[in-house]
Amino acid sequence: MTDTLPPPPDIVRCAYLELVVTDLAASRAFYVDVLGLVVTEEDENAVYLRSLEEFIHHNLVLRKGPVAAAAALAFRVRTPGDVDVAEAYFRARGCRTERRAHGFVTGIGDAVRVTDPLGFPYEFFYQVEHVERLAWRYELYSPGALVRLDHFNQVTPDVVAGCAYLEDLGFRVTEDIEDEDGLVYAAWFRRKSTVHDTALTGGAGPRLHHIAFSTHEKHNILAICDKLGALRMSDVIERGPGRHGVSNAFYLYIRDPDGHRVEIYTQDYYTGDPDNPVVTWDVHDNQRRDWWGNPVVPSWYTDASLVLDLDGNPVPVVDRDKPSELEVTIGADGFSYTRKGDTEKGFKLGTQL
Repeated sequence: MTDTLPPPPDIVRCAYLELVVTDLAASRAFYVDVLGLVVTEEDENAVYLRSLEEFIHHNLVLRKGPVAAAAALAFRVRTPGDVDVAEAYFRARGCRTERRAHGFVTGIGDAVRVTDPLGFPYEFFYQVEHVERLAWRYELYSPGALVRLDHFNQVTPDVVAGCAYLEDLGFRVTEDIEDEDGLVYAAWFRRKSTVHDTALTGGAGPRLHHIAFSTHEKHNILAICDKLGALRMSDVIERGPGRHGVSNAFYLYIRDPDGHRVEIYTQDYYTGDPDNPVVTWDVHDNQRRDWWGNPVVPSWYTDASLVLDLDGNPVPVVDRDKPSELEVTIGADGFSYTRKGDTEKGFKLGTQL
């Protein structure tokens, strides 16, 4: 952090994603009829969705548009004044900002959107319309009920620069992936007391890798797989189900009608203590991405969603000029793993950064 920068806003958590889709009816069917998200409000141009335990207006906005892309990764801040703080902070960093007293989308009040130093469209807000929290409405629960928005994952060419920026913004690193030379391939950052609110994956970017929703238990994820199979939709499953090494969470990755990636996620761990240790994984350890050692399909490393600037135009994608995880861990057939060495333990506990 430079001496000339003002303090960053006090971010509480990741709160919602605005996602542009090309076929609103198809996307609505996917997120509502298949995944079970709850419609808070909708019109001919947008659908506002929330998970069952949410009390703010929405966690996901589907907006009809010509290019499938992420329009805003939105974070709630602790006080109304933190919106002012966010605006001043990003202006001091030389970033473009836009402020709307009545919000950019329905259900959100005073908010500021920025194109951040990595090229991502971030939004910061406090004021929000409250809706019924459906935690006790068990008649609405399906076997695969999605209960919370958990995190975003972002693809950027320069993870090291991204780490410095997000830590300056007030995020704390919980886990990362490095090689023997200390090159960082990916990192996980939290504000709430879980493994992450967002993560950085090294690759061509800026792009959105995925949005993740939580279930209560891993059997909920298996129920989603069974439902997709019963609906003859198993082709939307990209990866999993499985257990991550990073985060220790049970996971499933699926693709929506536009190819936007959604993770269904459960059972990570508490990180809220001030001396919570950072977990560092060896990039050559096959268990870092899948605890059972299953290979990661190449599309998981190569595919991601475009992001938009504040004018609604796709942000140009820049290639990564350093090795990616795909290059160092995927074999010649494009799928199977390579393994460097035969270490008993591919991760280590470090000290809090």
